[in-house]
Amino acid sequence: MGGYRSIFGPLLAVLFACSAFADDLGDASSLRENYDPDLTSAMKRELNRLGLGSAVAAEKLCVALVDISQPDSPRVAEVNGDHMMYAASLPKIAILLGAFVEIERGQLTLDDKVRESMTRMIRFSSNTDATYMLNRVGKTRVNRILQSDRFRLYDPLVNGGLWVGKEYARGTAYQLDPLHHLAHGATAMQTARFYYLLEAGELVNPKLTRIMKGMLGDPGIHHKFVLGLADRPGVKLYRKSGTWHEWHADSALVEAQGHKYILVGLAQDPRGGEWLAALAPKMHDLIVPTRLVANSNRGD
Repeated sequence: MGGYRSIFGPLLAVLFACSAFADDLGDASSLRENYDPDLTSAMKRELNRLGLGSAVAAEKLCVALVDISQPDSPRVAEVNGDHMMYAASLPKIAILLGAFVEIERGQLTLDDKVRESMTRMIRFSSNTDATYMLNRVGKTRVNRILQSDRFRLYDPLVNGGLWVGKEYARGTAYQLDPLHHLAHGATAMQTARFYYLLEAGELVNPKLTRIMKGMLGDPGIHHKFVLGLADRPGVKLYRKSGTWHEWHADSALVEAQGHKYILVGLAQDPRGGEWLAALAPKMHDLIVPTRLVANSNRGD
């Protein structure tokens, strides 16, 4: 959250406390009020051990980690959490949200074609299906939903967030984001809020929430976070990633060993995918202690 915390802290406390959400997760919009300095220090220590400190300092790496193992007491850690970066296919989750909002409103029918298209868009990152769904929802409609008071997943007060301003196809952008002029952008913290609101049941109604979460499960591309967490037992990921040239992004809601957390990483470097694969198990171990894993394997 960096400098935006000191500048906008008091105002954000008011803005993000204005709606009541699910009882078990409290006020989901106030996620950033649960900043945990100890968890952040541990995160930075692990990133430095991986040799990624310079990338963090240069704002080439952004990471958000949100422990929701105790739903009423989330713990938030971040580095460059409000730095907006080109995020390739990660913002397809915004198209997913837009589609489900329109389904909830009765403006779009969740028939087999739409269901299968959204599933391919998320699990296999199909550009054809992303473009199809973007046009079914409406290009500018997606960004209006992201900017709405209901979600504020793109908010100038926190340096932006999720944005989709171009089809996932050849052609020019139709609506670059107002602050950074990106066609497909994200911040780590706003992406984390998407997953937090999803888990809180505050994106759409309970039935549609279950369907949406299911589409994010069973990733069809095995790299980055999926690769990094492959040797951690009992891991279930609900995930969307993105890659284009030197930009690498990944995001996931992770359930494992009775713990639950959100992890988001954005990187600008040819080695960015390797960075995300390397940091994922380190962040996992901050939430799911290795001693717990060891004890669970002993069977005693």
